Amino acid sequence: MNGLDERATKLGEFIVENKATVRRAAKQFGVSKSTVHKDVSQRLQYIDRGLYRDVKNVLAVNKAQRHIRGGMATKKKYESLK
Repeated sequence: MNGLDERATKLGEFIVENKATVRRAAKQFGVSKSTVHKDVSQRLQYIDRGLYRDVKNVLAVNKAQRHIRGGMATKKKYESLK
């Protein structure tokens, strides 16, 4: 396994274990969001199909909840301005 494959696997495991977002994984590993996305959505598919499916499921949940988190952040912002 080369370095890119190892990184993709570690990113995938981190996302699944922590139910992390792409942004959080990028920050944790010191890489860009684009790198994380490419690793877990393209590379991982050929390295570990099971992990790829698990990551895909976590990211789907995160995407579905994204608008809720954004709304909560906006609400909190305006409440603190009162």
